[in-house]
Amino acid sequence: MRDWLHRTLSRLGLVCPKSGRLKPPSRLRGLAVCFLPVVGFLSLIWFLVRVIEKPSRAAYPCMRAAAPLASGFVVWVAALFAAPVIPAALLRRKDGSRRKGLVVLLAAAMVLAGGLAVVCQTGDLGGVRFPNAVTEPANQPMGTARGIFPGRVVWVWNPAATNKRLTNRPGDGYFLPKNTDQAAVDTMLSEGLRLLTGKDSDAEAWDAVFKFHNRELASGKAAGGYKPGQKIFIKTNATSAWGGNFESDLSVKHNMFYGIAETSPAVVLAVLRQLVNVVKVSQADIWVGDPMKHVYRHAYELWHAEFPNVHYIDRFYGADKEREKDAFTAQPVIFYSDRGTVMKAGIMNKSETGPATDSDTLCTLFETADYVINIPALKGHKRAGVSMFAKNHFGSNGRVAANHLHGGLVNPDENDARRQGYGLYRVQVDLFGHKWLGGKNLLYLMDALFAGPEAVYPPTKWKMVPFKNDWTSSLFLSLDPVAIESVGYDFLRSEYISDTPYSWVQMQGVDDYLHQAADHENWPKDIVYDPENDGTPIGSLGVHEHWNNPVDKQYSRNLETGDGIELVKAGAGFTVP
Repeated sequence: MRDWLHRTLSRLGLVCPKSGRLKPPSRLRGLAVCFLPVVGFLSLIWFLVRVIEKPSRAAYPCMRAAAPLASGFVVWVAALFAAPVIPAALLRRKDGSRRKGLVVLLAAAMVLAGGLAVVCQTGDLGGVRFPNAVTEPANQPMGTARGIFPGRVVWVWNPAATNKRLTNRPGDGYFLPKNTDQAAVDTMLSEGLRLLTGKDSDAEAWDAVFKFHNRELASGKAAGGYKPGQKIFIKTNATSAWGGNFESDLSVKHNMFYGIAETSPAVVLAVLRQLVNVVKVSQADIWVGDPMKHVYRHAYELWHAEFPNVHYIDRFYGADKEREKDAFTAQPVIFYSDRGTVMKAGIMNKSETGPATDSDTLCTLFETADYVINIPALKGHKRAGVSMFAKNHFGSNGRVAANHLHGGLVNPDENDARRQGYGLYRVQVDLFGHKWLGGKNLLYLMDALFAGPEAVYPPTKWKMVPFKNDWTSSLFLSLDPVAIESVGYDFLRSEYISDTPYSWVQMQGVDDYLHQAADHENWPKDIVYDPENDGTPIGSLGVHEHWNNPVDKQYSRNLETGDGIELVKAGAGFTVP
């Protein structure tokens, strides 16, 4: 046994061939020879304890970080016992018979090592796979279309806007200026605005957007376009900006949550340039931020360098970080229409006990601003199925987190089928329909430069037509909130199919909130959506339908078969051979 161990250690380079003694730590790269096996062993135990209980956890960022260390440890251990002398030294008894138990054990170790190695190499850690969702037939619109051109959604695609070679690893995040062509993004926004309104210039397009909003949605506002002194709040998505994810200077920490898909700074900069330089909005009348989160340093420096007088809001930091602390209403102003019957404190652990969630305060900017521009990132979500405009308002309330709203989603707890299906209360409808949130939303602009599969996962390159294993490099614009989320849903469900580990979008009932936002006939029998609790139910918020297929991507207005969605395609990606 001693000779076998010596030969094995020699093969692994852990002993000096001449003296036969263990190499000193200085020649084994310091403490790594002792430290790494310990870390690997602990990572393996943690991975197994967490994943055996709930396999979907294998797709968590923390599990993705632990898996390479765990697999490396298993491979290392397997190598110790896989030397060519093993059969002679260990696998046979003195009488020549085989030690079958040890053979099985070693084989299992090698299989586990190989499996983990493959998983880590491919990045597929076996997240939950749902069968592809069965939805209503294609091109069957429901609801009432909104917009200058009712139901119009503009999709602008330009692969040159993003860096195909970026790694999105620490120091090379997709959100850094070097990985986005700002001029291309500016052009995409300009082209999208003109197609959305049918105007020949950006100034005319914005004037048409303001006039439409003031005429159709903003009751009590004087007719006409933008007036100097009116305030605009740009609501971003900064999911990853929670405690522990940023350094003392508010720069992004290089940890396992680096590069989560959220609003790209380049898109916000393009909007600021339009508002200040084209619409002539004073910088002092513009606010930017995510009320529940922080403004990262890289975003602040990009925006502030060009627009130093814009207000950049932050949940906890103020003048000491050159930001402004946001504030929240003194009393609740949004009242969830389930009236506490669905969203309860224990919904996440399936106990359904504890105090009910029936209302929330909101950031005061939604009250004081004349207009809101909500800019979410296009991504999936393991509890909502999708995360776009409505879900982005989970970060608009006055609490430090939005877990209390998960009970109103399709999958409050992982692998929880209780809320899947149709005709159930959906909190997104209240968020869409509230007079300060949806009611003040001027323009629906969705950032799809780097779309992702889940709220706290990094973006992925898309395989579906026309992306061909590249970043999505797109912007979507509309004046109809239901139409643009319906288009976003079709894109997500066509990319993250059941053959991928990120198929939460395929859960049954993910689009239930879109059905209900479109038409009150789809509301649950015991629910009346009245988020202000003033006795006035919301009406149709827009039109919903599904495209004919993922290749042609045509809706009823494209096919001239109905009064639903019209998807207008634009951008360099459609014109370059």
